[in-house]
Amino acid sequence: MDVGDRLKKIRQIYGFSQRELAKRVGLTNSTISMIEQNRVSPSVSSLKKILDGIPMSVSEFFTVDLNAHDKVVYRPDELIDIGSDGIELRLVGSVENKSGLALLIESYEPGADTGTEMMSHEGEEAGTVIEGSIEVTIGGEVHRLDAGDSYSFSTQIPHRFRNRSKKTCRIVSAHTPPTF
Repeated sequence: MDVGDRLKKIRQIYGFSQRELAKRVGLTNSTISMIEQNRVSPSVSSLKKILDGIPMSVSEFFTVDLNAHDKVVYRPDELIDIGSDGIELRLVGSVENKSGLALLIESYEPGADTGTEMMSHEGEEAGTVIEGSIEVTIGGEVHRLDAGDSYSFSTQIPHRFRNRSKKTCRIVSAHTPPTF
């Protein structure tokens, strides 16, 4: 294994310069440079000292997949629509990213309704109305939310969303867990 190249990549991922990492661990930046160029091979204790400044364990150093990059930017055409019947629910990210959070960009056409049967499931939901208005029923209480209004509730409480206006309503919401 190329320890020097691996150290350089990890240092760069964490955003440290050679000088900054060296200062954090009490070494000279030329020592870090020589290790990264494979001109010097660090002992396990020296490597542990360097990794403590990142911080990272020696086992993580040798096992972390440096080529695995989670996708961080999603273009509008990459968002998956999980809605139906006049409701567009665009999922930001994917279920593969193993996040504990789902972020949705929601659009409710005039008259759109999540259904007369109230939904309930494990988790929490919070959102902000970006455009238009929406009627939200939570635990039997009906609320009208307009652009700029926000909500937050336990999704174990039966709830429903309905657009009773003549304009499309747009909401940005977050849900935990992401498997609603």
